[in-house]
Amino acid sequence: MTDLAPHELRILVAVESAGSFSGAAQPLGMTQSAVSHSVRTSERRIGAVLFDRGRRGARPTPAGESAVAHACRILRLLERMGTEARGAAAGPAGAATVAGPLRIAAFRSAALHLLPPALDRLRAAHPGIEPVVRMVREVGRGTAGEVLDGRADLAIATIGTTSPVPKELVGGVLMEEEYALVHPAGHPAPRTLPLVDWAENCTSYTRDWWAAQEWIPRATVEAEDDGAVLSMVSRGLGMAIMPELSLEGAPDVVGITPLGPERPTRSVGYVTTPEQARSLAVRALIRELRAGGRKPPSQIVGSPSNCGDRPAELS
Repeated sequence: MTDLAPHELRILVAVESAGSFSGAAQPLGMTQSAVSHSVRTSERRIGAVLFDRGRRGARPTPAGESAVAHACRILRLLERMGTEARGAAAGPAGAATVAGPLRIAAFRSAALHLLPPALDRLRAAHPGIEPVVRMVREVGRGTAGEVLDGRADLAIATIGTTSPVPKELVGGVLMEEEYALVHPAGHPAPRTLPLVDWAENCTSYTRDWWAAQEWIPRATVEAEDDGAVLSMVSRGLGMAIMPELSLEGAPDVVGITPLGPERPTRSVGYVTTPEQARSLAVRALIRELRAGGRKPPSQIVGSPSNCGDRPAELS
């Protein structure tokens, strides 16, 4: 197979993003026929159909989804190569200037409470870095999917061992979150209240514990995210079982009660690709994330999973 050139990779990414050849042509400064010809050439070289053509445009096939994800990651590495090479040339002897955009995916509570202090330190040490943070719900492929698809250089993810390990990713644990019972402050019997929950609340961390708690009812109030859950609890609409990061800045009208010595926990960490893990900007962010860790991090290699048990540690 002949390797695809960077401009061919950009065309694949543009078609997937626009959903059609015509939609991709304009921002690329090409004609529709030129885009179509380039895609057909790429398909022939790869040996697979990458897009289903139809009246509604072009949709990636499973092979196309894989190809576009690889294309995004390759293009990002090429961009990083140029940025770091220029930084090395501009910096003093033996020291490279770390600069350029750094794309980060994080679930809501991590983006609100875990990332900001790390980014403050990162920008102080490397003013040329431009963090671009995208909040992604930690459901389905979650924040790790953003890294796998080349849309993020690093993700803050919940990490576990119950999902198959994607060989493309490496990562490490930054903190262990404890779950707690959250309820209106001063309520005489908070465990009798209705349960407020949200889809992102990762229940596989708590599955065995949850099943053993006869007092926990089925959720009768569903919210969009943990912020909405906390707001509902603060207004007396129910109780919830929530992890530590979600409770940062909880108002005084909310009571937080420990769940005892057998309380469930979950691991929060970072994930990236092996290639990005060697880049200066990603390494700098990982250092700052570790520096702000609330508990000593454990290094792991393996998959982030949106729901999983505590991760296996490297010996």
